[in-house]
Amino acid sequence: MTDWEERWRQNETPWEKGYAAPPLSEYLEEDGAELLAATRVLIPGCGSGHDVREITRRGIGATGLDISPSAIEVARAMPPAGKEDYLCGDLFRDDWRAAHRFDAVWEHTCFCAIDPSLRPAYARAMSEILPPGGFLTGVFYLTPWDPGEKVESPPYEASREEISALLAPWFTLRKERVPGRAYPGREGREWLAIFERHS
Repeated sequence: MTDWEERWRQNETPWEKGYAAPPLSEYLEEDGAELLAATRVLIPGCGSGHDVREITRRGIGATGLDISPSAIEVARAMPPAGKEDYLCGDLFRDDWRAAHRFDAVWEHTCFCAIDPSLRPAYARAMSEILPPGGFLTGVFYLTPWDPGEKVESPPYEASREEISALLAPWFTLRKERVPGRAYPGREGREWLAIFERHS
């Protein structure tokens, strides 16, 4: 299991690019309806909060969640961009989920970072956090490794089919596309998907 707090303390954060995910910026500029209609958006695994602030610049309330206290400390030290806040907590704790509700979730780095054995729990957590009609919107990092290669650290491999199947008991896929913008090296390897929580 990855020790995220230790990685933040040691400044071993190669995922930290210094700006929001390009697919998020593109989505908000071109449409963004599912997030723009939300009152409060959850960003799990928010790190230093670049995606959180990109969302709140549009007047949307957003909460960044991270398991690392150091990441949350960095995020809180950044100049605020709007109606954002940051919480240190564990998405997989029943008591944390029971105490929080959101209209939408922006997924960027959480799904690919957790151990694959936790993915069913992730899908259930999303279903518990979001009400019927709520949206799980995000860019999923697809990692088509060579067959037989064992991936022992994040980002872990995923596919459209696996993600859709995990979420299917609670969510309906409404929109999908390959983003036109990406961090260098991720071109064509990301999937923007919008899932609606059904009853």
